[in-house]
Amino acid sequence: MTTYEAEVPNLLPVLSRGKHRNPRKGACFMELASFLAGERWSDHPGCTHRLLAALARHVNDYTSDDGRSRLAVLVPSVIGLTSDDPVVDARIALRAATHALPVVAAERQCVMAVSVLAAEQVISELTGRPADVMDEASRAALAEAPHAAQWARRFTRRLRRSPKAFRRYAAPVIVHSAVEGVARACVADPDPLLYDLLEDAIADCRNFVRAEADEPVAVDQERWETACVTLRHRSAL
Repeated sequence: MTTYEAEVPNLLPVLSRGKHRNPRKGACFMELASFLAGERWSDHPGCTHRLLAALARHVNDYTSDDGRSRLAVLVPSVIGLTSDDPVVDARIALRAATHALPVVAAERQCVMAVSVLAAEQVISELTGRPADVMDEASRAALAEAPHAAQWARRFTRRLRRSPKAFRRYAAPVIVHSAVEGVARACVADPDPLLYDLLEDAIADCRNFVRAEADEPVAVDQERWETACVTLRHRSAL
C-alpha cells in the first residue's frame, strides 16, 4: 500500500457536486482521487477506505461551489489510506460525530451524542479498552451539549450493537448525518468546518494505518496538471 505526500500545488482543479461519467463532465473529490491513483474513473475507487471515501463524497457535495475547490489539496492524501480493520470505521464515524455535535441544530444533537457514545462503545469492544475510557475530543464534544449528552447516556445504557453491524449500518449513517448537520448548522460559513472535518478524518486514518504503509511518494504532477486543465476547461463552458 502506498500513500501520497500532501503537497499544495500551484493549480487547483475545479471540483463539482455529484457523480460524473468522465473528466470532461467534471469531477468530484473521489473521482479526482481515482484519476491521480491511476485507477478506473470512479467515485468509489479502491485506493481509499470505503467510509473515508463516503465522507469525502458527502463533504464534496455539501460544500458550496465557491469553497469546493479548496478541498482539492486534500485529494492526494486519501490515496493509499485503506484498511480492513473495523476500528478505522469506528474512528471515522467518531470523528464525524464529535465535529458535528457542538454545532448542529438542537434537534440533531441527541442523534450525534448517541453516535459519539456508540462509536466509543465499539472502539472499546474492538480494542479491549476499558468501557469507561473515552477520547478527549468525545468528552469535549459531549460537554458542549450537556442536555443531549445526558439523554444519550440514558438511551445507550442498554444499547448494544455489534462491531460488524456498526460498521455496515450505523457508521455510514453517522457520517452522512454529521456532514449534513454541519452543512445546515446555524453558522456564517460551514465550509471551513466541513474542510476541517475531512482533514481530521484523513489524519486519523493516516495515524492508524501508517504502520502498514510504505513511504509516501510524490503526487504525479503530470496527472495533477492534466486534471487542472481538463476540469478548469469544463468549468468555463
